[in-house]
Amino acid sequence: MDFQDFVSVNCVIFGYDFEKLNVLMLDRIMTEPASGKIIFTDKILPGSHVNFDEDINSAAKRVLFEFTGIDNIELHQFRTFGALDRLNRQDRDVLWLRTIGQDPYQRVVSIVFYSLVDANKYEWPIQHQKEHHQMYNPGWYPINDLPKEMAYDHHFILDEALAFLRDGVKYNPLVFELLPEKFSLGLMQKIYETILGRNFDKRNFRRKLLKMPFIVPLNEKQQSVLHKPAQLYYFDRKIYQQVRKNNYDLML
Repeated sequence: MDFQDFVSVNCVIFGYDFEKLNVLMLDRIMTEPASGKIIFTDKILPGSHVNFDEDINSAAKRVLFEFTGIDNIELHQFRTFGALDRLNRQDRDVLWLRTIGQDPYQRVVSIVFYSLVDANKYEWPIQHQKEHHQMYNPGWYPINDLPKEMAYDHHFILDEALAFLRDGVKYNPLVFELLPEKFSLGLMQKIYETILGRNFDKRNFRRKLLKMPFIVPLNEKQQSVLHKPAQLYYFDRKIYQQVRKNNYDLML
């Protein structure tokens, strides 16, 4: 064994596709060795144990790449999960762990990372299969229509990560990573409303944003649109860093 069987990492990758907010999940499929008959299927967040020769951050990047092929995003550590029964609350989890040679009643602590990306940039031909237990087919699942069956405590982890993301976008520039270099305030409002799951008054929202010195107006308007062209803006990261200490809340 070249990994620490009591320490693992999980990655909650949120993907915005400019219509809805999604989360990246894998298929977990248990089959009978002889017949190949499916015993159960459910969904699981990308995750695995930490190797003895790597730190936690390196483990998260490795695991995400191994299961999804993603290796070019910034991961943010947000919480550790270590409930005594987090891996054995469901019969299928006990069966899965025993099949892969792990003790379902051993305590495993998981350090969880999250990220917010443009979902349109990622497609997955990758498949990962191993004998009669399989984890493969990474794909996006809408936050408002999640699969009912998930492995272990991953429903809880996902709920906590979503709450953390929604709080985080108020105080850091995560949303700006999704925007094109030049953007309208209407597009920005749509992204915030989708991620936060609520609507904002257009006038008040724009008044708040225009007070932010790092949202800089351009002497340009939208082109090739059917409606009245909107003013374009850009995000000045240097100015943002200067005012970050003021703990701006973008949504109030």
